[in-house]
Amino acid sequence: MTIDVPRIQARVAELLAEYGIPSAAIGVLHDGAIAELAVGVKNAETREPATTDTVYQCGSMTKTWTALAFMQLVDEGKVDLDEPVRTYLPGFTVADPEASAEVTPRHLLCHTNGIEEAFGDPGEDDDVYERMIENIADAPQVFPLGRTHGYSAALGYAILARILEVHDDKRWDDVMRDRLFDPMGLTSTNSRREQADETRVATGHLIRSLDEGPIVTPVHYLPRAFGPGGNITSTTRDVLTMAHVFLTGGTAPSGQRIVSAASIRQVTRSRVPVPDPYLFGPEWALGLIVCDWHGETVYATDGSTIGQNARLRLLPDSNTAVAMLTNGGPRESFYHKVFNEILTDLGTTTIPDLPAPDATLDLDPSRYVGVYERPGARYEVSAERGQLYLTLVLDPMQAQFLQKPDRIRYELLPVSDTHFLMPPADPLEDTQTVSIYDFTNGTARYLHTNCRVNPRTG
Repeated sequence: MTIDVPRIQARVAELLAEYGIPSAAIGVLHDGAIAELAVGVKNAETREPATTDTVYQCGSMTKTWTALAFMQLVDEGKVDLDEPVRTYLPGFTVADPEASAEVTPRHLLCHTNGIEEAFGDPGEDDDVYERMIENIADAPQVFPLGRTHGYSAALGYAILARILEVHDDKRWDDVMRDRLFDPMGLTSTNSRREQADETRVATGHLIRSLDEGPIVTPVHYLPRAFGPGGNITSTTRDVLTMAHVFLTGGTAPSGQRIVSAASIRQVTRSRVPVPDPYLFGPEWALGLIVCDWHGETVYATDGSTIGQNARLRLLPDSNTAVAMLTNGGPRESFYHKVFNEILTDLGTTTIPDLPAPDATLDLDPSRYVGVYERPGARYEVSAERGQLYLTLVLDPMQAQFLQKPDRIRYELLPVSDTHFLMPPADPLEDTQTVSIYDFTNGTARYLHTNCRVNPRTG
């Protein structure tokens, strides 16, 4: 089966207008054939149309490329996923002696290292990842090594990048070019913003209200510290080239082997449970999220920068990959609607809905009430007449720019004794999911949402 491109384009145009997203570029790889389309504008001010050659920021999808390059080192026998990081970076030290001595590449790849992202300002120079590691000598643990899953936006993959740099004796950007981009034929993929063709790049947008519409983001790029975890720019066709590597057991469309089939199996099958299984998936592998769509295993890699978003879903059972890059959002309901239109055309499985709340649950609110926080994030869980609420505390400057209050309260509707739905507080939001869990001492120790873990502090 093939997708009805004109129908999909028309539907995407409707959804872009509904959600206030300026543009979307979409690529579908199905049984070796590629279909592409683009709708909307690269910049809401200039109104220049987006095309299938438009370059978008991929955000944390970058981690999947970094993981592939690291698995090449594994293939070469140069690193072992379960050897301590200190084997490859002898001076590696954080505040916790156990984490310093025992954290491994596997912990970093699947986000179970627990090290706080306390790397300060390492600058924008070529030694940025070396400086990040120097700067974390006093970084505390968010949770004990291996205790739970907690997403590391920048630090974990910067450590992996530094191992690559030391082994290859070149900077991470050059490692990626030499190990992946050139061998895979990725002519539109870059790791540094200066390398991207400015005539082709999309501009990021934020939305404060549907009436105002999308506005150009005031922050155009993430700092270089986020490079290995978030700074790759690409097109849908190049993203699908990466997808091809996973669907074919390690080979690029040209036939060139990028990683071994054993490494692809390792990447997909080495998994840890995710406390909040509903937003993305119930498990995290080595650079990929593992989803369960109506009993079928689907792999995902996503990314968001300040005003741009990337989504890729790999469906091995139907030899299919779907990629979407946008310069606005993110809204999970937008991605669900677009992808389900495409997947329905292809006759494959579709994205499942969120579970319904369980009104029969009789929870003890005292087990959940408390403050859960990390630098830059604070969640206050309270109870009134047996009903749980979550108050999100925003940074005052962020709240002012987004024209939101700095404290937003949500209902928590239980799905189980550890999982909750959080209905939207305004029309620009979707229902979110939250896990409050680990009752070792009678009260919850952690709150997990949007893949991030926040320990109880009060």
